[in-house]
Amino acid sequence: MSVAVIVPVLNASGEWPAFRSALLENLEMANIPCDRVLVIDSSSNDETAQLVCASGFTLHTIARSEFNHGATRQLGLELMKDADVIVYLTQDALLAEPASIKKLIQSFADPLVAASYGRQLPKIGAGSIEAHARLFNYPQVSSTRNLDSRNDIGLKSIFLSNSFSAYRRSTLMSVGGFPENVIFGEDTIVTGRLHLDGWETAYVADATVYHSHSYSFLQEFRRYFDVGVLHSRESWLLAQFGAATNEARRFVLSELRYLWIHNRLQIPSALIRTVLKLLAYRLGRNEKKMSLRLTRRLTMNKSYWSRSLN
Repeated sequence: MSVAVIVPVLNASGEWPAFRSALLENLEMANIPCDRVLVIDSSSNDETAQLVCASGFTLHTIARSEFNHGATRQLGLELMKDADVIVYLTQDALLAEPASIKKLIQSFADPLVAASYGRQLPKIGAGSIEAHARLFNYPQVSSTRNLDSRNDIGLKSIFLSNSFSAYRRSTLMSVGGFPENVIFGEDTIVTGRLHLDGWETAYVADATVYHSHSYSFLQEFRRYFDVGVLHSRESWLLAQFGAATNEARRFVLSELRYLWIHNRLQIPSALIRTVLKLLAYRLGRNEKKMSLRLTRRLTMNKSYWSRSLN
């Protein structure tokens, strides 16, 4: 099985030493040559390009305006045509142990598995709200999902994160690959297509990375506005897999219980964030009624709107 690793980056020099060291350990453990790592750089203006080349990885540079969550990952897929399995990482996802990639790609021993993703652990020093989000969405027990899973967990059944994921290349291409122009959530879209086509996806809990975000109120708002936009423009996701209402309610209750035990002072912040998420999501669902100028003020992914026909 031939494996390639694809990493989109932008101004990654600060994170590079730790990222590179962990990735090299994983390559050795999984017997993947360094030149099978393709780094797609969106024209960084720091030393990222030089650091990538010095690491022995393959560098491909694109204009910053050309980056898109779906299109850029699809570009990598097309550039690594001889790979059977493609592993995707982001520059801020630090592989937590030397065998993380090896464990992730072992999921393809099951011929029905078309894609898999690993467990994301809170970064060292993460706050309580940040930590809970990872502990809730990435449990300790591995699982496999298919189309029938929507009957139990609805939209959550097609959750998958390209911060640390792997795909069977031929199967991914058979469902059209990644969408060329999407605000984000290209991993969710592809997972939905795979399930509808009869494939399974795997969550591999012992394949771990450190990856979490400490969002401000404004960043949280913008992210959930973009979720609303995704569900507006890809309305088939909700039509086929249902809403995430029950999971959202379960998340809020879990978060409050967690904070009551670990950091009660953060409960007001969590409640404010919940209101902001709901408001932002509803605005995003109605983005087609808004001006392009307004959507660019509300979004986290401003470059998307430069290409999108509103």
